[in-house]
Amino acid sequence: MRTRKTVTAAVAFAAATSLALTACQGSDGGDDAGATKPATVEKQEKKGGAVLDQPFEKPDLTLTDTHGKSYDMIEETKGHPTLLYFGYTHCPDVCPLTMSNIASAKVSLKKKLGKKALDDLRVVFVTTDPKRDTPEELGKWLRGQDPSFIGLTGDFDTIQAGARSVGVHVEPSYKKKNGDIVSTHGAQLLAFSPKDDKAHVLYTEGNTAPEILEKDLPKILKGETP
Repeated sequence: MRTRKTVTAAVAFAAATSLALTACQGSDGGDDAGATKPATVEKQEKKGGAVLDQPFEKPDLTLTDTHGKSYDMIEETKGHPTLLYFGYTHCPDVCPLTMSNIASAKVSLKKKLGKKALDDLRVVFVTTDPKRDTPEELGKWLRGQDPSFIGLTGDFDTIQAGARSVGVHVEPSYKKKNGDIVSTHGAQLLAFSPKDDKAHVLYTEGNTAPEILEKDLPKILKGETP
């Protein structure tokens, strides 16, 4: 059996009406090298995304897509509303659930808004377990969720640096004595605006239910905050 540990961004109350998000610390208790500065949350819904006071820039990632071609994240998604998630295909719970929630929300919105309204949306899944997630494996897994989803794999150090730039903690996969493989990664879903290509909204684990995304996505598609 393969297991997965998930590390989400630490969320602490700075005051009764505000929250602070911080990049996770490394396993040695020290700050991640090159980790982004903490992002202050402007608004946090009880259920839904957190609106960031200091939006994240898109990570400078050039990786390999599921067709084996080079994919420049910044250039390929420029001017498009974009959802970005770091995870891996062997994840037993949060990764498939998050992607399934996005897929379900898209199906519902297509019925309400029409297919054309969602054609501009880019959903990018970057693997945190590139040794096992080959382009072929990643493509097969994502097609089971939504054929339009973009899967990226490549050098782990590059992926880790890109994740850290948006406050997502990622560590190399390792094998336990019993043979279980553990992959540690943050479970944040970031929503980038088509207006400035910055992430203004962040969803934590448990806040990506289809009904939440279905409510928020129409505004995100227009470059507005939910």
